[in-house]
Amino acid sequence: MAFFDTIFTAVNDFTWGWALVPFLVIFGVFFTIASGFVQFTYFRRMFGVLRKGGETDDPTKISAREALFVSVGGRVGGGNIAGVAVAITAGGPGAVFWMWAIALIGMCSGLIEATLAQVYKRTTPEGDYRGGPARAIIHGLGANYRWLAIIYAVCLIASFAIGFNAFQGNTVAGAAQDSMGIPRVATGALLAVITGLIVYGGIHRIAKAADVIIPVMAFGYIGMALLIILLNLTSLPGVIWDIVANALGFREAVAGGVGAAISNGLRRGLFSNEAGLGSAPNVAATAYNLHPVSQGITQSFSVFIDTMVICTCTAFVILLGDVYVPGAENIDGVALTQQSMVDHVGNWAQYFLTFAILLFSFSSIMYNYYLGENALTFMTDKPMALHVLRIAIVGIVFLGATAPGATAVFNFSDPMMGILAIVNLLALLMLFPIAMRLVRDFGEQVKAGIGKPVFDPAKFPDLDVDATAWPDAPSAKAVTPAE
Repeated sequence: MAFFDTIFTAVNDFTWGWALVPFLVIFGVFFTIASGFVQFTYFRRMFGVLRKGGETDDPTKISAREALFVSVGGRVGGGNIAGVAVAITAGGPGAVFWMWAIALIGMCSGLIEATLAQVYKRTTPEGDYRGGPARAIIHGLGANYRWLAIIYAVCLIASFAIGFNAFQGNTVAGAAQDSMGIPRVATGALLAVITGLIVYGGIHRIAKAADVIIPVMAFGYIGMALLIILLNLTSLPGVIWDIVANALGFREAVAGGVGAAISNGLRRGLFSNEAGLGSAPNVAATAYNLHPVSQGITQSFSVFIDTMVICTCTAFVILLGDVYVPGAENIDGVALTQQSMVDHVGNWAQYFLTFAILLFSFSSIMYNYYLGENALTFMTDKPMALHVLRIAIVGIVFLGATAPGATAVFNFSDPMMGILAIVNLLALLMLFPIAMRLVRDFGEQVKAGIGKPVFDPAKFPDLDVDATAWPDAPSAKAVTPAE
C-alpha cells in the first residue's frame, strides 16, 4: 500500500502541484480573450434556463434546466462548505477574491467544453443523448486518438464514480454522527438504498431528482446565508474590503500574504466549480438543445452559481462571524463553517448544516455515478458491465459511510482527476477552433434577431455530427419522410 501511496502522491504533486492549476488558469484566460469574453456577452441569457421547459418542451428529453441542475448538484458539494473554509484558513480572506476571479475565467472554459460535448453527442437507441470529452475526442480528433479517450474514461470512473462517492458517503455519515448521534451504519444503509433507487432509474430519474433536490438545496442554503448577512449588514462593507485588501496585498492576514491567497483561492475555486476539468460536459451532452452553444451558456451559468453564489455565501458566513481568527489554524474545514453558523443564529444551525451537507453530498453522488456510467458506456455496450457498476457504486457509498478509515484506500481520486483534467485540456486546445466556429454561428443568429438560434449540421459538413441529435435543424425538417 505504501508503494501505491508514493506513486499516487507523485502523480498528484505533478498534476495539482505545479502543472495543472497554471494550465487551467492560462487556458481559461486564453479562451476568454480569444472568444471575445463570450461568458459576459451572453450573461443575461443564462437566466432564461431557469424557466421550466427552457428552449424546448419535449417531456421525453432531458431539458437544459434539468441538465443545469444535475451539473450544479455535482459542482456544489463539500468544496462549497468545507473547501471555502480551508481556503480562508490557509490563504486569508483574500483567497475568496481569487476564487471569484477563477470562476469568472472558468465560466468560459465551462462554456467551451460543454459546447463541444453537445456538438459531438450521439443519440442512443432509447432516444436519449450521450456525449462528453471521450466522445468529443473520438469524433472531433479522430479514431487515432481513441487511446486518449480511453485514458480519460478510465480516470473519470476511478476518480468520480469510485473515489469521490466513497468520500461523499463518509462526509454525510460523519456529519450525521457528530451533530445528531446517528450511527454510521444507519446513515450508510439509507444512502445506499436511495442511491440504488436513483442509479437504476438512469439519467431521467437522476434529472428528475435533481430538478427537485437542487433548488431546495441551493435556495435553502442561500436563504440561511442571506439571513446571516442581514443580521450583520453593517459589517458587510468591511468584510468585502478585507477580501479585496488581502487579495491585492494592501493588508496581509496570514503567513504567505498574497501568494497564499492566490494559491489557495485558485486551487479551491477550481476544485469547487470543476471548470475545465472535463466532468460536467458529460451531463451537458444529455440535454436537448437547439444549439450547442445554448448548453455551453447554461454550463457557464452552473460555474457562476457554484462559486459566485454558493461559495460566496459560505465565505460571508465565516467572515461575518467571530469564530474565524486570521492566522489561526486550530479550526478549519466544515467545523469552521458549522461553528460560524452557530455563532450567528444559535445551535439549531448545526442541524441545518447537516441537512445541507446531506443534500449537497447526495446530489454529488448522483452526478458522480452518471459520470461513471457515461464513461463505461463509451468503453463497452455490455449491459452486465453497467449492472456491475451500479452495484459497486451502492457498495462504495455504504463502505465510505460506515468505515471512515477505509476511504484512505481511495486516495487515488485526486491524481486520477489531475490526469483527467490534463487530457481534457489537451482536447479542448485542439478542438477550440471548432468551438469558436459554433460560437460565431450562434452570435450571427443572435445579431440577425433570432431569439433561439438553431444549429444546422448541414452548415458544418466537415464535422462528424450525429444529425439525429438535432431534429429541429432546418436541414432535418426539410427532409420529407417517404410515403
